[in-house]
Amino acid sequence: MNNAPTFYGWRIVWACLFIAFIAWSFALYGPSVYIYALNEKTGWSVGLISMALTFSFLINAFSIGFVGSIIGRHGPQVIMAVGAVLMALGIAAIGQITRPWQAFIAFPLMGLGWSCLSTIAISASVAPWFERYQGKAISIALLGASLGGMLGIPITLMLVSGLGFSLAMATIAALVVLGVVPIALLVLRRRPQDIGLEPDGQPSDGAHVQSANRHWTRAQALQTFALRSTIVTFGIALMVQLGFLSHQVNLLQTFVTPAMTAMIVLASGALAFLGRVLLARVADRLNIRWIASAVLVLSAAGLIVTATANTAVPLIIGTLLFGFNVGNLTTLPALIVRREFGALSFGKVFGITGTFMQLISALGPAIFGLMHDQSGSYSLAIGLAAVLMLTGAILIVAGRKHPPTPA
Repeated sequence: MNNAPTFYGWRIVWACLFIAFIAWSFALYGPSVYIYALNEKTGWSVGLISMALTFSFLINAFSIGFVGSIIGRHGPQVIMAVGAVLMALGIAAIGQITRPWQAFIAFPLMGLGWSCLSTIAISASVAPWFERYQGKAISIALLGASLGGMLGIPITLMLVSGLGFSLAMATIAALVVLGVVPIALLVLRRRPQDIGLEPDGQPSDGAHVQSANRHWTRAQALQTFALRSTIVTFGIALMVQLGFLSHQVNLLQTFVTPAMTAMIVLASGALAFLGRVLLARVADRLNIRWIASAVLVLSAAGLIVTATANTAVPLIIGTLLFGFNVGNLTTLPALIVRREFGALSFGKVFGITGTFMQLISALGPAIFGLMHDQSGSYSLAIGLAAVLMLTGAILIVAGRKHPPTPA
């Protein structure tokens, strides 16, 4: 590949990888610790705190639809910098909560900031820079999310243990601002044409140019079964993922110590990283919907093992198997939309896709929390999640029979 070392697009990819690491560490994986710490500190029920987190994801859902369009139109620099500040303010506020109603302000503020740094923002920032290597580039950028899965919870647990909850949250807030804002403003750019380049570092051939120049409105895209099948499948899959990850610490600590919990989470994140590396190697060569179906089946297998576990060993095995697929559940919808709807329409099409997926997925933490409170364990919630994953594996392949064709 004669484009690789010097093409500025790869600098965008590495910048987005680091931003994804910060965002996932403390806005997706961190809440698993925040819920546990708040429960220990205040005695409030897991279900109540989880509802505040679900409200956060609902706020995120209503805002991310605009994020993709804004990045497509104006670039990612300002919106990612603002998002980092908002996310930091929310995290710092979580550390100061003393009343339940305050959780319903602090968590949503964090969620609003994360909407400017999450999958849609990362994918929309990378998408204009690549055509032939779109799958590899987006997958590599989102490796940062897997690094967040490996290190986010251990770092957060270490900070909470060493500094106390309030000071730890203030420290994390500072890390978010100092880590993201300089990169967003100084490194990121809107598109290669703005600096005299073409996607992939060279002119695209005719087939790719034709694909990139297709225009889709949101309404046209939503009329296709291809997009609807993607939204429903990954909305449900991410609902399961958010529910599982938000309660992962609580689940594991029913059988293992906090130190062992941190090690399991680290191992799970390492497997998620490996899963994303494997996806980056094959994403541009195989049918992406068949890959998605396989990922969903493997995720369901991990959930089944976890739901039926009554000792530490099968619980750990199930958690690790599910963790292997966590990263790709986040990456795959972006790859499907990018491949089927092109670069030019990616921001707005994936923006509306992400909005609907997030509206569905936001229910995950509350569903897991409320089912836990009602049944006394997570087994019922996780068993239901496995059934939903298997249903999604069938639906995403069905979408392959109805490829989108622009009007």
